[in-house]
Amino acid sequence: MAGWRTDLSDAPTPPFVFIGAPHTSNWDFPLMLAAVLALEHDARWLGKDSLFRPPFGGLMRWLGGIPVDRSSPHNLVGSMATFFKQNPGLILCVPPEGTRKKVGRWRTGFYYIALEAGIPIVMTVLDAEERQIRILGHHTPAGDAVREIREIQGRYRGFRGLIPENAFELPD
Repeated sequence: MAGWRTDLSDAPTPPFVFIGAPHTSNWDFPLMLAAVLALEHDARWLGKDSLFRPPFGGLMRWLGGIPVDRSSPHNLVGSMATFFKQNPGLILCVPPEGTRKKVGRWRTGFYYIALEAGIPIVMTVLDAEERQIRILGHHTPAGDAVREIREIQGRYRGFRGLIPENAFELPD
């Protein structure tokens, strides 16, 4: 993977939601996808619907992509929780920042999908300084979203993405 190392040896048995941060560059997607595919499980990922238009839409679906229309709510949490129940060996990859551009907050869908499905969140970092993708830990949601998401964000403190100025600024 272009000089990158991967250590996902601490991954639990699926199902789980796999989050990756910081998401700051177009290269994050192929790097994380390669890492997840190395787990040799049914891995899917959420992406904005514009990625699924021709000419690359078929390829994106073949790579496990699930298009998301972010312009209006569609009960994505409920449908993904149901999808997990129908596919018990599933890994769902979600970038909590939702985009590679600088954002003011993380999207919380990953948390609520895991909570409703009753599965863990696997926190994975794309560490540009070390050129490594590795697991930071696991978390099974208990229902206190604000506190738990802050704790999850805290695990990412000190890591730098490929384009540091695009990174989400972690709260104190």
